[in-house]
Amino acid sequence: MTDFVHPAAIFILGALPVPWLRGTIRQAYLVLIPLMAILAVMTMEPGSYGAARFIGHEVLVAKVDKLAIVFATVFTIMALIGTVYALHLTSAGQHVAAFVYVGSALGVVFAGDYLTLYLFWEGMAFASAYLVFARGSRQAIRAAFRYLMVHVTGGVVLLAGILLHGASAGSLLFGPIEGPLGLGAYLILFGFVLNAAVPPLNAWLTDAYPEATVTGAVFMSAFTTKTAVYVLARVFPGTELLVWLGTVMALYGVVYAVLENDCRRLLAYHIVSQVGYMVAGVGIGTELAVNGATSHAFAHILYKALLFMGAGAVIHVTGRRKLTELGGLYKAMPLTVALYMVGAFAISAFPFFSGFVSKSMVVAAAGQDHRALVMLALTMASSGTFLHTGLKLPYYMFFGTDRKLEAREPPGNMLVAMSMAAALCIAIGVFPGPLYALLPYPVDFEPYTGSHVTESLGILMFTALGFVLFLRALDPENTISLDTDWFYRKAARAFMWFAERPLARYEKAVSSVSETAALPFLHGTARAGLRLDLNAVDGAVNGIARSILDGGGVLRRLQTGVVTHYALAMIAGVIAATAVFAVVWQ
Repeated sequence: MTDFVHPAAIFILGALPVPWLRGTIRQAYLVLIPLMAILAVMTMEPGSYGAARFIGHEVLVAKVDKLAIVFATVFTIMALIGTVYALHLTSAGQHVAAFVYVGSALGVVFAGDYLTLYLFWEGMAFASAYLVFARGSRQAIRAAFRYLMVHVTGGVVLLAGILLHGASAGSLLFGPIEGPLGLGAYLILFGFVLNAAVPPLNAWLTDAYPEATVTGAVFMSAFTTKTAVYVLARVFPGTELLVWLGTVMALYGVVYAVLENDCRRLLAYHIVSQVGYMVAGVGIGTELAVNGATSHAFAHILYKALLFMGAGAVIHVTGRRKLTELGGLYKAMPLTVALYMVGAFAISAFPFFSGFVSKSMVVAAAGQDHRALVMLALTMASSGTFLHTGLKLPYYMFFGTDRKLEAREPPGNMLVAMSMAAALCIAIGVFPGPLYALLPYPVDFEPYTGSHVTESLGILMFTALGFVLFLRALDPENTISLDTDWFYRKAARAFMWFAERPLARYEKAVSSVSETAALPFLHGTARAGLRLDLNAVDGAVNGIARSILDGGGVLRRLQTGVVTHYALAMIAGVIAATAVFAVVWQ
C-alpha cells in the first residue's frame, strides 16, 4: 500500500519557506507545492490514517474514500490554477495565506473526527480573512472584520454542537448522523449551512468576496462553500430541510444578481445560487442526487474561478469594478473576453461545457424523486444565471457603451491560469466520463440525450431573446442592495454603542468608587483589626463625595481594555450558560 501523505501538510508546511524565497525560485516553488499535492491525491488509497486517543475519544486525522478523493482532486487542481494566476504578486503574504487556506480545506475533506475537522475549519476562516484584509482599503478591512465575526460565531456554534453530539453519541468520529436530530446535530448543521451561505446566513459571502484582493477572491470562490457542501454530503444526506434551503438559495442568488452593479458581487450572488443546487442535491439524498451535488461542486469550482479570474483581470488593468463604469473593453482584451465566455457558458449549462453534465444531474435527481416544484425552481434559476452571468455582465463589462478606458490584456500568468480553467470546463463538458468515474456512487446517467439537449438550448435561446428585447430594462444602476447583513451591521453598531457608553461608564464609575472609597475603607479596617477606623470611614465618605463630584469627568473616559474584558466575559457567560442548559435539558 502506498504510504499516505496528507495534502494539507504539503500546503501548510510548504507555506513556511515562501517569505524567504524570491523571483523565479519562488515562482517555481509555488507551482511545485500544488503539483506535489495533486500527485499525493492521485496515489492515495482508501483507508484510515493517524488514529489516536485524545481526552478519552478516538481521533482520526485522515479518512480516505471516494467522496473525499473527488473533492481533494478538484481542490488541488484549483490550487494549482489559483497559484499560477497569482504568480505575478511580489508580496509573500497572500501566497502564504492562500496555501494555509487550501491546506485547511483539504484538512476538512480528509478529517476523520470532529475535533480535527474543527481545527481545520477555523484555519480556513482566518486564512481566508487575510485575503480580504490584504487589499488594504477601508471597505476591505471593514468587510474582513465582519467576515471574521460571522465565521467565529459560526465556529463557536459548531463547537458547541460537536461537544453536545459527542456527549450524546459517545464518539467524535466524523460521519452520518442517523436517526432524529438532537440539539447537537442542529448546531452542527447551523455551522455547516452558514459556511454554505444558505440564506439568511449568506451575506458574509457577498459582503467580503468583492472586497478581497484580485487573486484572493479567486481562491475564496473555490473553497469555503464547497467544503460546506462536502461536510453536508458526509453528515446530512437525505435531510429534507436541505432540499428547500437549496431551492431557495438557487432562486435567491439569481434575484439579487439582477440588482447588482458590482461585477464581483454579481458573481458572488451566483455562488449562492449555484451552491443551492448542491445543497438541494444533498437534501434529496439519492445516489444520483449526491453524485450530482458532488460533480456540480467539481465543475463549479473551475468555472466560477474562471469567471472571477476574468472579472479580476478587468479590475487589475482598469481599476474599475462597477458595470456602470465599464464597457468597450473587448478591443483591448479579446483573450480575456473569450476565456470569460467559456466560464459563462459553463455556469449557464450550455451543451459541451462542464455545467451541462453536472447541473442536469441534480435536476434529473429531483425529477426521479418526483419533486416537480424543485425541478421547476432549479430550471428557472438556470435561466436567470445565463441572463446575468452569460449575457448582462459580459455585455456591460466588455461591450456596451465604450467608456474610453485604458486597458490591455492582463499579465501572461493570469491568461495561462484562465486558459487552464477554460480547457477543463470544455474537457469535462465534452468528455464527462473521467469526472463521473470519480464520483462516490456508480453513475447511470446520460446527459447528451436528444430531449435534454433540445430542452436546454430552447431555454437558453429564449433567455437570450428576452435579453435582447428587454435590454434597456436591464441597464445597471449605481445603487447598493440591502441584504441580511444589514441586521448584524446594525446589531454590531448597537452592541458597540452599549459597550462604549453605558457599560464603560458604569464600569468606570464602579472602579472609581472602589479605588477612592471602598479600598481605603477595607485597608483601614484591616489595619485596625475589628476596631472601626473612623479615619477610614471619613476617608470613605470623602472619597464617595469626590467620585460623585468627579463623575462627569470619570464617565467620559473610556478604558477600552476593561470594556473588552467585560464584553468577552459576557459572551463567555452566555455560551457557558447555554451549554450547561443544553446538557441539563438533554
